[in-house]
Amino acid sequence: MSDRILVFYGSYRSDRMGVRLADYIVAGLRERGDDAELIDAKAVDLPMLDRMYKEYPKGTAPAAMEALAEKIRTADAFVFVTGEYNWGPQPGLKNLTDHFLEEWFWRPAAIASYSAGRFSGVRSGTVWHSILSEMGMVVVSSTLAVGPISQTLDAAGKPTGPAGESLQRSFGRFADDLAWWTEAARAQRARKAPPY
Repeated sequence: MSDRILVFYGSYRSDRMGVRLADYIVAGLRERGDDAELIDAKAVDLPMLDRMYKEYPKGTAPAAMEALAEKIRTADAFVFVTGEYNWGPQPGLKNLTDHFLEEWFWRPAAIASYSAGRFSGVRSGTVWHSILSEMGMVVVSSTLAVGPISQTLDAAGKPTGPAGESLQRSFGRFADDLAWWTEAARAQRARKAPPY
């Protein structure tokens, strides 16, 4: 049985480089047999948070929000691909995730960070650990940190040079860690209903 994994990406910039990492992760998960889908915050285009999904009366949420809520509810796991803006998370990705809460519960999440510089977005990745935990997800310990992204992945999301080789070596453990927690969470949910 393949795992249903949503890969979230949140940059709204016109010259987005982080989408290379998101595409790389989706392709890598699919090669492993997973049913991976990219959820691009810019493409979903939810408004700045005014009302959470749960605050709409049933059947009245905007269509894009309703469709995404269903995808989140039926996913087995999540990957959050985050850039770093001034030592913090991207507002587009944060806005997208904040529209939902209970939909995330009891599933694992993994974090992949990137930047144009040598710190690889790790400060943003660190912030996402606490955000995702607060939102009811188990955050796996393995992470990917890519930087400089332009020297790691080409425009098609293919690894390039020594940095790309390093990413390829790291990806297996990252995906294995997520797969282990995905299987564990699915088995536990089948054995015993979540407490809330």
